[in-house]
Amino acid sequence: SNHTGHPQGFKGDVLNGDQLRTILDGLDNNGLLDNVGHLLTGYIGSESFLQAVLDVLQKLREKDRNTATANGGRRRVRYVCDPVMGDHGQFYVPLELVAAYRDHVIPQADVVTPNQFEVEQITGITIQTQEDALRACRALHDMGPSLVFITSTILQQQEEGQEQEQSITNHGNKNNGEAPSLISIIASQRKQRNNNSKSGENDTDDEIWRIDTEHIPGHYTGTGDLCAALLLGHTAGATTDASDDNDDDGGDGDKDTPVDLSVAMEKVTNTMFSVISRTSQSSGTTVASRELKLIQSKDDIENPPQVYKAYRISSSLSSSSSTTP
Repeated sequence: SNHTGHPQGFKGDVLNGDQLRTILDGLDNNGLLDNVGHLLTGYIGSESFLQAVLDVLQKLREKDRNTATANGGRRRVRYVCDPVMGDHGQFYVPLELVAAYRDHVIPQADVVTPNQFEVEQITGITIQTQEDALRACRALHDMGPSLVFITSTILQQQEEGQEQEQSITNHGNKNNGEAPSLISIIASQRKQRNNNSKSGENDTDDEIWRIDTEHIPGHYTGTGDLCAALLLGHTAGATTDASDDNDDDGGDGDKDTPVDLSVAMEKVTNTMFSVISRTSQSSGTTVASRELKLIQSKDDIENPPQVYKAYRISSSLSSSSSTTP
């Protein structure tokens, strides 16, 4: 059916957790789960369905553990989680899903793609500055995911004036000489270093990038879905290696193959900007007019423009320094 934003409502049934498990059993019985490499989730409206999604993930990863590859290793199913809960200070889902995501779902995810509102709910960190965003990324990494992609944040702009000016100049739009309002995208990839024999813990190194884009006014349905799907596609080569069978939940024995984060981030961001720009140009007062122009943006999805550039920022919480690549 149509999405729920249309004024005359929607038709059809809302899938429940038992129905999802039944569908999974049918796929499994026909051998259709043997080569699954990724799981992507978006809007989920109830805690019971969220638990069913975790059952799906567990089933997929169990099949990986039981299926030996030609070289005797295995690849863990990579879980990309878009923890859709709300935006602009409003929840779309029951409040109990915040704890469910924080305590049960995100620890199982390899990639997480929240917006600013969702980050703040999950971590308890209010994001106003770049340093706040870094603290939130670190908190999400500590929960489990090796890749954190904050899809949209509004930061205090004065702290990174030079880099933001460069980003705007790259786009070539000054709004009649005045710098446009900006949305910042933050991406952080955690890499494991050698084991620290003294402490018994692994050292980590967070690689963090930022892009500032012009803010396009308006509300468009499906932007988060598109962003998560694009990120999965452009980082698919980073499928998790699981070389240690001692862990049952895909934890300490799993090693990620790092992606070229800045390149993936630029592709995702520039495609998103192109799609939203095209949609904005033809949008009106109706919900239908604000549907994302995906078909019309086929070329930009397949061949992302090269407009906005990512710049690397320091992972140190005591410094807001940045360097351009």
